[in-house]
Amino acid sequence: MRASIEVADIFRTAGPAYRVAHAGHLSLAELKVMSAIEHCRTAALGGHVEACEDCGQWRIAYNSCRNRHCPKCQGAAARTWLAEREADLLPIGYFHVVFTLPVEVADIAFQNKAVVYDLLFRAASETMMTIAADPQHLAARIGITAVLHTWGSAMTHHPHVHMIVPGGGIAPDASRWISSRPAFLLPVRVLGKLFRRLFLTRLVALRDAGRLSFFGSMAHLTDRRAFLRHLSPVRKKRCRVGGGVTAPTPRRPGRAVFPHPVPHGRVSLTVANE
Repeated sequence: MRASIEVADIFRTAGPAYRVAHAGHLSLAELKVMSAIEHCRTAALGGHVEACEDCGQWRIAYNSCRNRHCPKCQGAAARTWLAEREADLLPIGYFHVVFTLPVEVADIAFQNKAVVYDLLFRAASETMMTIAADPQHLAARIGITAVLHTWGSAMTHHPHVHMIVPGGGIAPDASRWISSRPAFLLPVRVLGKLFRRLFLTRLVALRDAGRLSFFGSMAHLTDRRAFLRHLSPVRKKRCRVGGGVTAPTPRRPGRAVFPHPVPHGRVSLTVANE
């Protein structure tokens, strides 16, 4: 059944004015995504006629854009991905964990997507693996399924990583399975402190290595002192790790963890506050 209002409807109605208002701030890739979604399954992309050999009834089927960001084109891929992930699940409880970038870092990420998103994945996964392996905590090697979301429930730029983590792991000598407590995986304050240290240290290193670019209102961050001042509030914040790190989730990961940047209708996500 067709949603009452789709992303394509919004793009067709408000897209032209939005592109004019934000001229110079939208990348070519972003413009291409908007165009693909607007024209998906319309006469603009052509089509073909489907006819019944028995009754002669026919209909026109317009071609899909096949853009990986298009919510209409990713339905089959979503079902395949979810089936593959469900096949990986163990017969145990799972925990839902979310690592979120604060707004100061999200602004940097917006202009350096590939580099910062990669760092977010690496810092979050290393945080989980390190604390889980600590003898004072789980003392086990865990597995993680992690998915990047760059938008929040308000449809604004809000980069965060969702993780589905099994409630236990393999002992260091691989001799046995170590289960977590029934309703507790790892201490969130410990996770938050390590994640903040790993992420900020490596973000500064990326800047020093010349791998970050700044332009527009953030051009002043090319100066190292200005960059460090920009990050100063983040160092003082209590870094929160959200999701269900202290409460197991159902075994089925669900729709919200599919790596899909633009929901077809509106999907509510549980996100962590900074």
